[in-house]
Amino acid sequence: MARILAIDYGKKRTGLAVTDELQLIAGGLTTVPTAELVDYLLGYVKKEPVERIVVGLPKQMNNAPSENMCRIEPFVNRMRKLLPDIPIKYHDERFTSVLAHQAILASGIGKMARRNKELVDEVSATIILQSYMESRRLAAER
Repeated sequence: MARILAIDYGKKRTGLAVTDELQLIAGGLTTVPTAELVDYLLGYVKKEPVERIVVGLPKQMNNAPSENMCRIEPFVNRMRKLLPDIPIKYHDERFTSVLAHQAILASGIGKMARRNKELVDEVSATIILQSYMESRRLAAER
């Protein structure tokens, strides 16, 4: 079975997370400068089988798209052209940064490490991926 890769797309940095090969566990992969993201992803899918890509969908509380959507949509369209055999899905990312900060705080990581924005982006991608996996599991049970 191939991995699922999740993306927490940001203006400067992008957090990435992947599942294990059995798609049971979501784990942080890395944080990449957004300017280098396409090259990183193309290299990654050459080395690792990826079944699908999940991109965090930035929405405001009223369901309107957030300002970052104007950057995410062109990125997703480009990736769909570059990787036509890998489906790319959106998944709601509301509250993932807050949840990431809470998870980092609860983990006992020191104060300086908690300020590491790259870590927050990677944990946010992991939360997006875990939420996506859970929503698929719940849909399968219906």
